[in-house]
Amino acid sequence: MAFHWALLCYGLITLIVAVSFLCGQWPIFQGTPISFIHRFLTFGAYQYFLKFVGALLGDKGITSILSVEYYCCDRPNPILQIIYLAIIGSTYCIIVKTTFQYIPGYYLSGVHRYTSLLAVAIGILLFLLTSFSDPGTVTVDNISQYLSVYPYDNIIYTKKECSTCKLPKPARSKHCSICNRCVARFDHHCGWMNNCIGERNTRYFIAFLLWHFLLCMYATIAIGLVIAGRLKESKIVYILTVYYGVENSFRGLAPHIVQWLLGSYNTQILLMVFMAIVSLLLAGFFAYHAKLCLTNTTTNETFKWQDYVSWQKKLVEARASSAALKASIDGVNSERKPPENKCKPFFKRSSLENTEAVEKNNVYDKGFFHNLYEVIFPVRIKASHLHTKSKSS
Repeated sequence: MAFHWALLCYGLITLIVAVSFLCGQWPIFQGTPISFIHRFLTFGAYQYFLKFVGALLGDKGITSILSVEYYCCDRPNPILQIIYLAIIGSTYCIIVKTTFQYIPGYYLSGVHRYTSLLAVAIGILLFLLTSFSDPGTVTVDNISQYLSVYPYDNIIYTKKECSTCKLPKPARSKHCSICNRCVARFDHHCGWMNNCIGERNTRYFIAFLLWHFLLCMYATIAIGLVIAGRLKESKIVYILTVYYGVENSFRGLAPHIVQWLLGSYNTQILLMVFMAIVSLLLAGFFAYHAKLCLTNTTTNETFKWQDYVSWQKKLVEARASSAALKASIDGVNSERKPPENKCKPFFKRSSLENTEAVEKNNVYDKGFFHNLYEVIFPVRIKASHLHTKSKSS
């Protein structure tokens, strides 16, 4: 029974930590324990660690830690790439060692020994494509092309020069301080890939998220079918009902079956819990980035639009307050003016309510199918192809 509670606590703690670390900054979790855990994991724990090192080793210890932090967080490095390969490799090896002995089984055929290996290989291939492909680096040779493809909207993008590259900065591009290069249609820098996600490799990144979500779901369902097959082949229900006199109902059988499964297949159940949690997280990431792609927006632009809309709302509120103040002063100065109809202000919309009408006007959003096509077939590739074709003709 102690193991059962340990398994339950393991699943809950894993889920809480994963959600807190990845999603704790979301507005929906503001003021909740999830937000507190997120702050502790991303900031508080590290500060306490620095204080501990400082008390133990002094300034030299802190300097060493900060130099490691600079290498891990501010410079390109393969640490997370190695961790990814270690996770997927070790997880697959554990599944092979603990579960393949039951394949083929009652519900699964032997072909899954090979399809699982193929699925993992495709996942690693997408990882390598995303990690080592050019995200769309802006150079002297292609800058004129990017300037023509992505016009300035004069809202969140205006004509300017990159202070580092000393090149005109195309709209939708951003200089990555980690990779030290300007990237066209910049989305974000992904530490797991040790690469920027931009115009050229967004398609690989989306495919990576989708495939790994499906891979985790496949593993969860396959292991579940293996366990169900073992339950069927071992005739546990028959033994419980006939030899032990357990009532043949869900309420009567469930506790005994769960106890038998946890005692006999605890490793497989732990793997199922882990895969299910990871698949949910991947589903959330994929849905978020798929929405960005279908609206032709990037993660970088999402923050820019938030700042712009916030600034516009404050500007409208300031104008509304100024107009209200002016109206009140005019009302005091014109006491002899006949009073207005008392019903009119009731139906009149408050000037402060107009702040809700401030919305973004994304000129790059050209419709569902065009946006999807632009992600699958990057603009620069199409433009280069057309340029080459016109030269040859």
